[in-house]
Amino acid sequence: MRIVVLAGGIGGARFLQGVRAWDQNAEITAVVNTADDVTLHGLRICTDLDSVMYTLGGGHDEERGWGRTGETWAVKDELAEYGAEPTWFGLGDKDIATHLVRTRMLDAGYPLSAVTDALCDRWKPGVRLLPMTDDRVETHVVLAEELEGAGVRRRAVHFQEWWVRYRASLKADRFVQVGIEDAKPAPGVLEAIAAADLILFAPSNPVVSIDTILGVPGIRAGLAAASAKVVGVSPIIGGAPVRGMAEKCLPVVGVEVSASGVGAHYGARAYGGLLDGWLVDETDAGTVLFGADVRAVPLWMTDPETTARTMVSEAAAIGGIGRE
Repeated sequence: MRIVVLAGGIGGARFLQGVRAWDQNAEITAVVNTADDVTLHGLRICTDLDSVMYTLGGGHDEERGWGRTGETWAVKDELAEYGAEPTWFGLGDKDIATHLVRTRMLDAGYPLSAVTDALCDRWKPGVRLLPMTDDRVETHVVLAEELEGAGVRRRAVHFQEWWVRYRASLKADRFVQVGIEDAKPAPGVLEAIAAADLILFAPSNPVVSIDTILGVPGIRAGLAAASAKVVGVSPIIGGAPVRGMAEKCLPVVGVEVSASGVGAHYGARAYGGLLDGWLVDETDAGTVLFGADVRAVPLWMTDPETTARTMVSEAAAIGGIGRE
């Protein structure tokens, strides 16, 4: 069984726990968004890759919801004493070790996919973890700031600053993925999609996670041509995001904050989109996506077993796949 999952950070990581639990013998490849990556204090930070790696490797802090378990903050506190910016993005001491290793390897000329493999040698996540691209791609947010009596001023900030520092409170005019036009899929991405028995869209942010992966030249075409069924899981339940702030992003690209809105945004493969199946929560039963098999199941990820029993099993059924 070969399963490919397109995923963002924490939500994607928890979904992948369910995929892994559903069939422990499956060959699972996670294609992870890297446009949230940022360089801070001279270190290259891959937030989504690290969230997936830590979560599947057993090092994720479940109580806080992000970062490493048992984390300490001595370096962060010392940087604050020096007045070193930025102060709004907290790097824990254990987390910094990961970024030091990654940055040193990148500076030595290793591609991100090889660096990720090396880091996973320690964490053993149980899935093949691939960045969407080895090329540098970063999401920037163009802000529309109304000036009293002087119209609108636009300026761009890195997505992490908009998301973490400002909690998406500043009005976004658009999202720009800097460098994506020249990016290439990381080694193994297109091959995994072509060989897959089932392809899944995790319930990650549709705009800044899944769409960004789809924006890497070649990936959307690879999905459209894939022989496997493509099944997406709605990140919206009852008009609200399962986690994160997708409701801040979807209106910027003209998408309704609803299961039907996101489903239509991805589109059915039968009508030029990508989805063969679309899983929505029971709250959103009655959602229609013409050309796709829409099923209502419990989507709240209370634990990996629940995820495996509901989302992945239904997705596999849409794909015509049973489990021994």
